[in-house]
Amino acid sequence: MSLATITTLYAAFSRLDGDAMAACHAEAARFTDEVFTLQGRQQPGGLWRMLCGATGAKAPADWKLETSGISEQGGRGRAHRKAHCRFSATGRLVHHVIEAEFEFDKAGLIPRPIDRFDFWRWARQALGTPGLLLGWTRFLRAKVRAQATADLQCFLGRPA
Repeated sequence: MSLATITTLYAAFSRLDGDAMAACHAEAARFTDEVFTLQGRQQPGGLWRMLCGATGAKAPADWKLETSGISEQGGRGRAHRKAHCRFSATGRLVHHVIEAEFEFDKAGLIPRPIDRFDFWRWARQALGTPGLLLGWTRFLRAKVRAQATADLQCFLGRPA
């Protein structure tokens, strides 16, 4: 059942269906990656809805998702994904490489998704020269986190 959840999650992501992605997460989900730390189904679900909506509205022709190495054993899963997209804030093309880890609850939902990626690599592509020069610094990471959190809070209809 857990392997099916990962497959469902990425099939939904491939077609930019943020609602279906949100449904793969447990109520008490805690999502983390290099930019976000999100609590509950609403926040990760909001993130997926926001990303899918922005990509679908601004650059659907540039969107492509590749997945590989999907596996599950003992209530934990792994997957490798490559997202080809246009970063909406700058319009720059990004080839985003992510290693994902999952924990599953008894219902097969995801309470603990973790995405890992090379922030500096992402920043160079998404932000251009500022990302190249400062992408390795805590300063830029903090700035990106703050802006991304504010964007998500606005999307969710709450003040940052």
